[in-house]
Amino acid sequence: MLSAQDAFQLILETVKPASPEQRSLFEAWHCVLAEGTVSDLNIPPFDKALMDGFAVISADIQNGKATLLIQETIFAGSVPTVSLQSGQASQIMTGAPLPEGADAVVQIEHCQIAEAARSVKIDTGPVSPGKNMLPQSSVLKEGAPVLATGTLLRPQEIGALAETGSPSVMVRRAPTVAILATGDELVAPEECPQPGQIRNSNEVMLHSQILQADATPLPLGIARDEQNHLRSKIQEGLKSDFLLLSGGVSAGERDLVPAELEQAGVKQIFHKVNLKPGKPLWFGVLERADGAPCYIFGLPGNPVSSMVCFELFVRTAIRQFMGFPAPRPQVLQARLCADFHSSGNRPTYQPAHLEWIAGEAVVSPLKTMGSADLHSTVKANSVALFPTGNQLYQTGLKVDVFLW
Repeated sequence: MLSAQDAFQLILETVKPASPEQRSLFEAWHCVLAEGTVSDLNIPPFDKALMDGFAVISADIQNGKATLLIQETIFAGSVPTVSLQSGQASQIMTGAPLPEGADAVVQIEHCQIAEAARSVKIDTGPVSPGKNMLPQSSVLKEGAPVLATGTLLRPQEIGALAETGSPSVMVRRAPTVAILATGDELVAPEECPQPGQIRNSNEVMLHSQILQADATPLPLGIARDEQNHLRSKIQEGLKSDFLLLSGGVSAGERDLVPAELEQAGVKQIFHKVNLKPGKPLWFGVLERADGAPCYIFGLPGNPVSSMVCFELFVRTAIRQFMGFPAPRPQVLQARLCADFHSSGNRPTYQPAHLEWIAGEAVVSPLKTMGSADLHSTVKANSVALFPTGNQLYQTGLKVDVFLW
C-alpha cells in the first residue's frame, strides 16, 4: 500500500493550481493572491490625529499645563492652513492631519476653551512628542510590500488592499467541490431510519469541511448502489473542480465507485493508503474536453475515516488548487496528556484535542469505538500520529500532531 507521505506527494504532483485571474476586491474574498502587492502611498499619508482635541507643540506643555492661542479648527478630510508656533494650538478632529509644527494631540477632555479670547486652557500630564497621533508612513511606506503571493484574502486583507491602492488583484479562485454519498442504506438526516438504514451524516459533514477549507460545496444527494443511478450522479459531479464520493470504494460486491469512475474516463492515481482510519482512499483525475481537470476522491463510507481523509488529503488538494505556498497539513509536536495505547498493522491517525497549557502544546487522543463512531470526534481539532505496532505511549511523550 501507498504510504501517507507518498499519497501527499502524488496529490501535489497531480493537482494543478487554478489559473490566475483578475478580480475586483468585491469578488476576491476567500481567493488566494497570485501576485504580491505593494502600497502606492504612505500609510498614513500625513501625521494623523488619533482623537478629538488640540494639536500642540509638546514643548509648550512640559509641566502639564498651558494656555494657548487657537489658530483654526481642522476637520477630517480638510487640510491645515496655519503652521503652529510656540504658544499656539489648533483644534483637531480624529483622523485629521496635524498642522506643520505640531507634534502631539491633547484630548478634548483635558482642554477648556475660552471662546472670547480664542484660547484653550490645557490641564493634563506632561505631553511627549507623538502623543495621540500616528506619524506619516509609520504603518507603511510608499512602495513597501503589503501582501505576499499565496495570501488568503479575508476581510482584513481586502481592506488593506483597498487602502493601499489595489482595487483589483490577480488571484487563484476557490474550487467547486461536489459531494456524492453512496449506498442503499442511507436516508436523509430529516428521515427516520428504517431497519438496516442510517442517516446520511457524511454529506453534511463534508459540506461543512469544504466551507472550512474556503471552497464551495455542491451537495448532490445520495446515489443508490445501482449502476445507472450511480453513473448519472457521477457524471453530474464531474462538472465540478472536485468530486468527493463517500462510500463504495472498498472491495465489497456493491463497491461500484472505482469501476464507474474508470468507465467515465477518470484516471486512477492511487487506491488504498497505509493508514488507519482511511485505508480504502481512492484518488484520480479526469482530463475534460474543456481543458479544466476534475479531481476525484473516493472517501471511505465510515464517517471518522471520511473526516480524517478529508482533513489530511482533500484539504491538501484544495489548498494546492488555490495556490497556497504550503498546502500540506501543518504538523507540530505536542506532549501527551495521558497514556495512550495504540495497536495495529498501519500508522494510526487518531482524532485528538490539542490545546496550549503554559505555552506548551499538549494533546489528548480521543477514545473511539472505531471509524463508525463519529460522536467520539466532537472535541477533535487535530489528529495525533502513532506508528505501526502494539505500544503504550506514556504521558509526557511528544507525538506528531496534524492540525486542521
